Amino acid sequence: MAVLSFRLSNTLTRDFCVAALEEALARFGPAEIFNTDQGAQFTSDAWINVLEGAGVRISMDGKGRWVDNVFVERLWRSVKYENVYLHAYRDGREARAQLSAYFDFYNRRRLHQSLDYRAPDEMYFGAQNSEFAMAA
Repeated sequence: MAVLSFRLSNTLTRDFCVAALEEALARFGPAEIFNTDQGAQFTSDAWINVLEGAGVRISMDGKGRWVDNVFVERLWRSVKYENVYLHAYRDGREARAQLSAYFDFYNRRRLHQSLDYRAPDEMYFGAQNSEFAMAA
């Protein structure tokens, strides 16, 4: 799993989620299938319209199916233990900067056991295509 885009918000409104989705689609193109839970931001017309407009098939986890979202939950555990809990962010700007640096590390340099000890960028873009990954 690679982090393609992220936003910070102190609310769970759909606008910041849609902005992150639109950025990821613009930078990396559409996926075949996009899976989310059934949160209000992911079932909103704004979210659905962006995915359908890009030709992406939509998959949503069933209610109470925590196991469907285990990869994202594992990502957030790593983010918290490897970054958030180690820094006392002064404000949202610092949090955004620290998380941006962490996700860069996570995608480009952090080795993942599930990827045969390769970084996500190496797995998805290949070692020979690292220039594309750096530009993305």
